[in-house]
Amino acid sequence: MPFGLSMVGPVIYTFGTPEQKAKFLPRILSGDDWWCQGYSEPGAGSDLASLRTKAERDGDHYVVNGQKTWTTMAQHADWGFFLVRTNPDVKQQEGISFLLIDMKTPGIEVRPIITLGGEHEVNEVFLDNVRVPIENRVYEEDKGWTCAKFLLAHERTGIAGVAGSKRGIEKIKEIATTEMDGDKPLLSNPFFRRKVAELEMDLTALEYTELRTLAGEAAGKGPGPESSVLKIKGSEIQQRITELALEAAGHYGAPYFRGFGEGDNEHPIGPDWAHRTAPSYFNVRKTTIYGGSNEVQRGIIAKMVLGL
Repeated sequence: MPFGLSMVGPVIYTFGTPEQKAKFLPRILSGDDWWCQGYSEPGAGSDLASLRTKAERDGDHYVVNGQKTWTTMAQHADWGFFLVRTNPDVKQQEGISFLLIDMKTPGIEVRPIITLGGEHEVNEVFLDNVRVPIENRVYEEDKGWTCAKFLLAHERTGIAGVAGSKRGIEKIKEIATTEMDGDKPLLSNPFFRRKVAELEMDLTALEYTELRTLAGEAAGKGPGPESSVLKIKGSEIQQRITELALEAAGHYGAPYFRGFGEGDNEHPIGPDWAHRTAPSYFNVRKTTIYGGSNEVQRGIIAKMVLGL
């Protein structure tokens, strides 16, 4: 599913008008429209409420000016959901609105950011006098922070990525069964085998925590602070999986440190599975940052769960 579809759908379903639901939800469900998320800005990442992209009323439109960054797949997106400041004279969280913006609107410029893995996945988005119909605002003016918190709780739950991590561990075990460490399979190495076992135990604990969260949602209780636990452990497990894969690849991963010199990646060596280990390792470094950095999540847990 394109990034953004699973994020904006629940927001429109929960906070949108009947007209917005009829217009957007069917195409979100079918995947006909790609969406991107306009949250982070230079200087407003972990402290998202300090965002400065502004939207000023002009008749039946907002005029939006500002910059967003780390916008995943914006180069492909048909629509974007953006947090913008509509009132600079109140508490930061109370002056933000949630807008749905057609990415083909004049005044929008998308510039690529090439990641350490050598890929064009994220972007900068510049908005210069972009006119957005007021009917594209979700929920009340200046109350977009309510939508933002709701969306982030669902996003953090999804970041747990239990199914993907299960597949990742199974792949590592398959690799370590065939790759040799001296005259024995790598999985026979007690140090490597211990790392795999610890990963499996942590992932099992994460899975049961996620199941409890899903049971709460099924009972009508939306994800709360427990989504921060899922985000922390899920992202750390994903990083550990890529670390183990790169460890298993050993010197075969070296040619795929893209961008580190002329001729990178031109002469593949080693098994096919090793070709993606270095780019994946670099790419997954970001998981502990996006969706609210893990340091911020620990603060949320301390305040909302432990009452500190």
